[in-house]
Amino acid sequence: MLIELRIRDYAVIHDLRAEFGPGLVALTGETGAGKSIIVGALSLLLGERASSDTVRVGAARARIEAVFDVRRLPDVRRRAEELGVDDPDGLLILRREVAREGRSRAWVNGSPSTAGQVGELGRALVDLHGQHEHQALTGRDAQREILDAFAGAGSVVGEVEDAWRARAALRDEREERAVRLREIEGRRDFLEFQLEELAGAAVEEGEDERLRAELDRLEHLDDLLQGSHGLSELLYAGEDSLSDRLRAARDELAKLARMDAELGGHGTLLDEAYHRLVEVGRALASYASGTEADPGRVEQLRARLDLLYRLKRKYGPELSDVRATQAQVERELEELSGSSIELGELDRRLAEAERRLAKAARDLGARRRQAAGRLAEEVSALLPDLGLKGATFEVRLDPLPEPGLHGGERVEFHASLNAGFEPRPLARIASGGELARVMLALKTVLAEVDRVPTLIFDEVDAGIGGAVANAVGDTLLRVAGRHQVFVVTHLPQIASRAGEHLRVTKRSGAKATQASLERLDGDARVEEIARMLGGDAESSVSREHARELLAGKA
Repeated sequence: MLIELRIRDYAVIHDLRAEFGPGLVALTGETGAGKSIIVGALSLLLGERASSDTVRVGAARARIEAVFDVRRLPDVRRRAEELGVDDPDGLLILRREVAREGRSRAWVNGSPSTAGQVGELGRALVDLHGQHEHQALTGRDAQREILDAFAGAGSVVGEVEDAWRARAALRDEREERAVRLREIEGRRDFLEFQLEELAGAAVEEGEDERLRAELDRLEHLDDLLQGSHGLSELLYAGEDSLSDRLRAARDELAKLARMDAELGGHGTLLDEAYHRLVEVGRALASYASGTEADPGRVEQLRARLDLLYRLKRKYGPELSDVRATQAQVERELEELSGSSIELGELDRRLAEAERRLAKAARDLGARRRQAAGRLAEEVSALLPDLGLKGATFEVRLDPLPEPGLHGGERVEFHASLNAGFEPRPLARIASGGELARVMLALKTVLAEVDRVPTLIFDEVDAGIGGAVANAVGDTLLRVAGRHQVFVVTHLPQIASRAGEHLRVTKRSGAKATQASLERLDGDARVEEIARMLGGDAESSVSREHARELLAGKA
């Protein structure tokens, strides 16, 4: 419930702070004192669009802050947690600021937030009814949720939602699969052409580099043969070759070593060099004698490399890309070949999901139809006592072409506020006072199931008086047994029934007009009730009548 409200520099309010308890809270005051300004400030907190016109003259910004006790509201606490908000001690503090230049900012428990998130949490905490304020129950979604709660159909609603999501997922999967297969089918001839080209080429990884190296060797074969033969002659096979000279040097060093053993170690190195020189010379001779020119192989290599070049230009830039393309084409054609089996399985699962959804929607529809009649009957029975003689209330269930996320029908509340008139949607009821009383009747019936803890009624007493005013007051008091209820009223019959009575006053000074809020008790409350009775607030008769109202005797 709302336990504290702070308003600063909003409209004619300079600095207002009030604490509230449970039950029925009445806000009264002279016409134009600023009662609706307080309601307007709360509307801003509930998501109404911010306007710089609401900033008090001479101030830089307006600020509205509300503190809620959410210890017994697990759904609200869970949603706040999803938004990353902590709720120390089970409190939720919503705050909005509107700057003179029009910029708006919002906070939840001191952390920066968005106006949308603040409004979302606020609407879960406060249901505000009035001519110009946020009216939650005029929306079809809220009306559907109310009917389902009244019907006790929460588990069936969950079944419908689960079944719908499962069907939607299967529909999406089948559509995506069908689109994919149509795309592949449209490319079948092209894919088969690609596969024939790529598979026929039988490309190997790194093949182009190996073939290029081989072609380079064959294209320079004459130079290679001539060079290897000449080197073989120089190193080993020719007259006065390097190996002959090295051998002679080795023999000469051996003679010297016999005269000085210290030189023997150099002979070992010369001997090793000699054998390596001979080995290289023989290898070059073998290369020169064992290699023959092969013009056919050169042309074969050139043709193969030309094919690989064309494939790389088409599918590359590298041979690895060419091979990857072939693998992808093979997968797509394999996918197409198994399409009928896969689509058939999806169709079977989709048909089962359709049956499950249809059954859950039928069960939910049956509960709704049964509850709709009871809800309409109970609300309609309350309307005459609330000053709406001849008024009727009904719940319309319009079938949908197929079951949706919320069932197989559209739920909408309709009301006729005058005998002989066709019922219209609640959202189209023009009078704020009449709408508020319809909402009051609804809230009375729904007190057991409605989860919004705080209700605010503005103009609920418009155009009524006498016995009707007493009935409205009793009804508000009944609803206040389950909710915290604020009522902005001009009627003493209603105000006298409140557990808390707050008066809004407005004072005009030399520089500015300011509104303030004070809690009334004792003689001050008697005086206010006497004023509201329309007589002389100072007279003993008016005061006695006020005391009788407060004592519940009038």
